[in-house]
Amino acid sequence: MNGNFLDPTPLYARVETALAADILKGVLPAGAQLPNEDRLVEQFNVSRTTVRKAIQNLARRELVEIRRGRGTFVASPKITQELTELSGFVEDMQALGRKPTARLMDSQVVAASDAVARQLALATGARVMKIQRLRLADGVAMSFDETYLPLEIGEQVITHDLEAEPIFMLLEQKYNIPLLEAEYRLEAVAAESAVAAALGIPVGSPVFLIERTSYSEGNTPIDYEKLYYRGDLIRFATRLSRRAPAGL
Repeated sequence: MNGNFLDPTPLYARVETALAADILKGVLPAGAQLPNEDRLVEQFNVSRTTVRKAIQNLARRELVEIRRGRGTFVASPKITQELTELSGFVEDMQALGRKPTARLMDSQVVAASDAVARQLALATGARVMKIQRLRLADGVAMSFDETYLPLEIGEQVITHDLEAEPIFMLLEQKYNIPLLEAEYRLEAVAAESAVAAALGIPVGSPVFLIERTSYSEGNTPIDYEKLYYRGDLIRFATRLSRRAPAGL
């Protein structure tokens, strides 16, 4: 890289800054593949070590994504979703200025597993409606949702166009079942084959798994969901209040 010999900035940082500028200006748009290592070495007139360190720094800044065996790609900017109230995917994406859509993958009556039965306060083996949907924002797959509903409610819900009508909206506005609160459990997991195929990501990719049980009046569980969010496209944020220390 030709430049001012008095410039104390390390070469890797200058390469990193130049590439970051192209990313932020849209010269290298989200999803674009960066030139390969040989081309970057030639373009900036630096060593391979310098290029690799610059790329690693860009990856740490989440500006690029290194895909083994495929190359380095400009990362899509992550969506930050606030976990401050009970809301559905459509409401969340609209609040962020994104266009939400859905694809219905499957719906069927199944026997409730121990976990599903426990969340819906049913007997193990009771029949429930299982609904699987792919949720997209601006046409990009964001989450794979697996919803379980008590059978009587589920049979009514699936008569609707679930690619256009959110389940939360149907429960509240069509069937007068208010959703008052929910219990969330969030963990990082590796995408299994079915989830990876739906989201279009490699098996084993990091995803956020949110288990959410929504309750109606009388603390009645109505909707149990397993929501698999792409870890490379979203982050979650919340704000917590300090509990007063005991004895004060």
